[in-house]
Amino acid sequence: MTGFGARLAGAVSAHGPLCAGIDPHPALLAQWGLTDDADGLARFADACLAGFGGAVAIVKPQSAFFERHGAAGVGVLERLLAGFAETATLTLLDAKRGDIGSTMDGYADAYLRIGALLGADALTVSPYLGFGSLEPALVAAAEAGRGLFVLARTSNPEGASVQLATLDGRSVAQSVVDAAAARNAGSPPGAGDVGVVVGGTREHGLDLAALNGPVLVPGLGAQGAGPADVVSRFAGTSGPVLPAAARSVLAAGPDPAALRGAALALGEELTSARAGSH
Repeated sequence: MTGFGARLAGAVSAHGPLCAGIDPHPALLAQWGLTDDADGLARFADACLAGFGGAVAIVKPQSAFFERHGAAGVGVLERLLAGFAETATLTLLDAKRGDIGSTMDGYADAYLRIGALLGADALTVSPYLGFGSLEPALVAAAEAGRGLFVLARTSNPEGASVQLATLDGRSVAQSVVDAAAARNAGSPPGAGDVGVVVGGTREHGLDLAALNGPVLVPGLGAQGAGPADVVSRFAGTSGPVLPAAARSVLAAGPDPAALRGAALALGEELTSARAGSH
């Protein structure tokens, strides 16, 4: 079984680093002329699958926008993940799960175990009940060849009071990065399975050189970070940097061809910015 880190490295090499967000929030459903119900959600998901499948390295469905439609919405998410599994595009489910003990075991079963119906190639998780609380998720992900992206330095202003607090002379966010790096020790260069989430809209102040895994960088496009910002702020990172954009790409919908074109154009901007930095 090929691990997530190695699969991701191959996908980025083939399709570039862009992570296309799939965020079917009510305003976007309306913009696409779709109803704010499970039927409109399914049409949205089908367009994203047709547009992004095989065109980008990885997509990031936001679980909340599917969950808000209840069981039918979760069913759409399940079908979407299964659809992408038939393409060359990886999936990162943005659910930010984090809990303790048997509850974390339950989340690991739901999203990460072998055969999980809501299993994506990777899952976002929160370490802010202590990095050790993620152990069930780390074990299940490793057994199934999946990846994790652990929240480290998020872009919301409320996060600073926790993430920038100091612990043993380093920020809590840096301690999260270091714990992820320890899990990636021994992996091939840059191909660790445990990544971190670091917002791209401002300087993050983290040392990512030893991570040996991927960094998910939300904030590209509508949130204000440009390709050059991402390149400069994440220079020296030891694994793939995945700038994530949702609204700026999804605005091209609902036509799948237009979605694909918008994603490819933004991917080319990222590639050009990276080339121009060398």
